Amino acid sequence: MDFHLPVTLPQAIAFGILFAMMAMFAWGKLRYDLVALGGLLLAVLAGIVPYDKAFSGFSDDIVIIVASALLVSAAVERSGIIERLIRPVSPYLTTTTAQVVVLTATVTVLSAFVKNIGALAMMMPVAFQLARRHETPASAVLMPMAFGSLLGGTVTLIGTSPNIIVSRVRAELTGEPFGMFDFTAVGLGLAVPGVIFLSFAYRLLPSGRKGQASMDTAFNIEGYTTEVMVPEDSEIVGKTVGDLMKLAEDEVDVLMILRGHSPRHGPRKNATFKAGDILLLEGEPDVLERVVGQAKLKLARDEKEEKETPHDDIGVMEAVITEGSLLVGRTPAALRLYHRYQVNLLAVSRRGERIRRQMRSVALKAGDVLVLQGNVNTMPEALGEMDCLPLAARDMRLGSGRHSILPILVLLAAMALASLNVLPVAIAFFGAAVVMLMIRAIGLRDAYGAIEWPILILLGALIPVSDALRTTGGADLIAGWLARAGDILPPAGLLGLIMIAAMAVTPFLNNAATVLVMGPIAAGLATTLGYGPDAFLMAVAIGAACDFLTPIGHQCNTLVMGPGGYRFGDYWRLGLPLSVMVVLAGVPLIAFFWPFKPA
Repeated sequence: MDFHLPVTLPQAIAFGILFAMMAMFAWGKLRYDLVALGGLLLAVLAGIVPYDKAFSGFSDDIVIIVASALLVSAAVERSGIIERLIRPVSPYLTTTTAQVVVLTATVTVLSAFVKNIGALAMMMPVAFQLARRHETPASAVLMPMAFGSLLGGTVTLIGTSPNIIVSRVRAELTGEPFGMFDFTAVGLGLAVPGVIFLSFAYRLLPSGRKGQASMDTAFNIEGYTTEVMVPEDSEIVGKTVGDLMKLAEDEVDVLMILRGHSPRHGPRKNATFKAGDILLLEGEPDVLERVVGQAKLKLARDEKEEKETPHDDIGVMEAVITEGSLLVGRTPAALRLYHRYQVNLLAVSRRGERIRRQMRSVALKAGDVLVLQGNVNTMPEALGEMDCLPLAARDMRLGSGRHSILPILVLLAAMALASLNVLPVAIAFFGAAVVMLMIRAIGLRDAYGAIEWPILILLGALIPVSDALRTTGGADLIAGWLARAGDILPPAGLLGLIMIAAMAVTPFLNNAATVLVMGPIAAGLATTLGYGPDAFLMAVAIGAACDFLTPIGHQCNTLVMGPGGYRFGDYWRLGLPLSVMVVLAGVPLIAFFWPFKPA
């Protein structure tokens, strides 16, 4: 192609739409999914995207892979297995450096196997627990964890969206996508020194910052009391109260053991549990939920759920009893809550007072906060009839049950099938998502909530628009302009230029959009220079995945901004030296493992 020819009208339109979208992304007044939809509409009306290709992006494999990976990550997070694995070492994580090292390394490893945003979400509750217990500022650990998740995502195909999209671009160009572990050599070469750097460089961050208060903190509700039964297969049969408190990391109190008709209030730590014991436990809902799941205890309920209620419609809500409620002064047994309102009472919180009676025998008072389980479609109406005020939605899972090893096994099976080329990646992870739903590792409602629909809309709308840059010859045109730098720079220098350009564009375009735009340009540059596209596509993937300079280029950075109390300008303090390290290490790694081969 003659790169001295003037830009054609279709190319000018493609450039204009993309530049306008970049400006709108940077402006930030409109959501990025709406901007992408507007760009798609303009591209169709301008004729650079054919009518029959307008919605092709929504049927692309990448949309299925990203959605499935998010759902699978959420199911693994809900399994509680990560908390169980890290608990044995938590007593030794007493210093800030130790916490940063272990948490960042753990997130980095996890991010290679589940979506990095999911890996970070799994570990943030653990980070908050450790920070609270040892009075560590959350700002010291959260940003290193976020950056570690970005580095870990570069290790495998499924760790981050840029890798998945680059694989798609390669499949279009060569007929063969990147495999599950084609990214591993370069990704590990960046992740290992990156984690080492973050383990000590966290001191560059401002100290003592307080994060935004969570909804849980805003409520400031004291410990809940819940009633559980010890079944025969429980983990605590034959063990002591002290063992249960150790399992709960001293965050749950055993208020009473009821055996037969003989209640033991405030039992000693050496008291032993037997099958059939009824326990009253006091603690925060998330800790109670974890202990109930891990010890295989059974929540006591007034009655069982109706068989007609679909499992996915059963949920948990919090409500406070008002002065005029008919519940005031009456017990759940006398009220027959489930018979009259189809709700089960799971726990009660009463400010300034410990509840030492079985749930069914507690005389309820105005101001009591109840945890109720029932059909989420009918519970609001039931709360109105009871004159109870629902509290703002919180992530309550008490009574929802927890899986442990099954979600991990499903994830490993999907990865094995994809890496051995038994199934395409899209089918393997779509199958894993379906299995997660079938085994109820995650409910349908939670599954729909775990999927980031704006990201899927962005991908579906941008795929045909970015493809228009290729079909109009715009990508080849830019590649030709970049190729002129080849007179000055060696191929490795151009590789670094592509990586830096991807890093620079990502905060404005979103990392997925960056790959969709830069991928064809990098491939065109490789073709112009007479090389295969692999090394240049790898540079785009690394650059787009490693946005450490802003809170807006990747969801992981955004996720920790509020809880860590970070400001926009804090990111470059830690992110700039890390970005330099990635470029200096990434270019030779790519050149070594993906040498410049003639096309």
